[in-house]
Amino acid sequence: MLEGRAEGPLAPLFAPLLAAPDTPDGCLVIGRLAQTLDGRIATRSGSSQWIGGPGDLMHTHRLRALCDVVLVGAATVANDDPQLTTRLVPGPDPVRVILDTRQELPLERKVFQGGPRTILAVAEDAARGTRHGTADILPVPRCGEGRLHLPALLASLAAQGLTRIFVEGGGITVSRFLIAGLIDRLHVTVAPIILGSGRPAFALPEAARISDGLKLSWTCHDIAPDVLFDMAVNRARPPMVCP
Repeated sequence: MLEGRAEGPLAPLFAPLLAAPDTPDGCLVIGRLAQTLDGRIATRSGSSQWIGGPGDLMHTHRLRALCDVVLVGAATVANDDPQLTTRLVPGPDPVRVILDTRQELPLERKVFQGGPRTILAVAEDAARGTRHGTADILPVPRCGEGRLHLPALLASLAAQGLTRIFVEGGGITVSRFLIAGLIDRLHVTVAPIILGSGRPAFALPEAARISDGLKLSWTCHDIAPDVLFDMAVNRARPPMVCP
């Protein structure tokens, strides 16, 4: 994707995403979540459609159109069966990247049935064959915890010219990128809903003190009926995470 210039009332929101990446790996990584007012992204059973309203859905499709890659975890594909395309806005469909460490997702999911190019990122020792449905299998080394080594994944994508990475979800996947210090911008939509239970937006190591939290500055944008927070993370790690 070529670097461009954002204009109009949304320029402050999108201009940072259009700038040339200034990171060691050459990638710009945008994380995004939609949560309730009490910080939930789904019910305990996994129901998450739809926390955000029409404005949030439109914003999500815009981010897809602006990025080379839309990336989600296996749970998002298993629970929501998304298409991950730009159906609601003008612009190209991004390459779809699915993290599935053990290559367990069923072939019946929409992302494996055709459409835009799809990459299934699988642990090197679990990869079976070179294709999973219509998706290309990308073997990735494991990190110390046995999960996919995210810096190696970004390096593999950058080697293919895929440098704008939109991490759309879910909460575990966005949290893993945060823990690894790989998020440049974070977009969080807050909907005027209170669940009182359910799955939390972020899953990070336990903080013993308030000062252990990751403190960020933000700008707010009205995407009625919701509010969008845009935060510059700049690859910061939560303080409680050891480098």
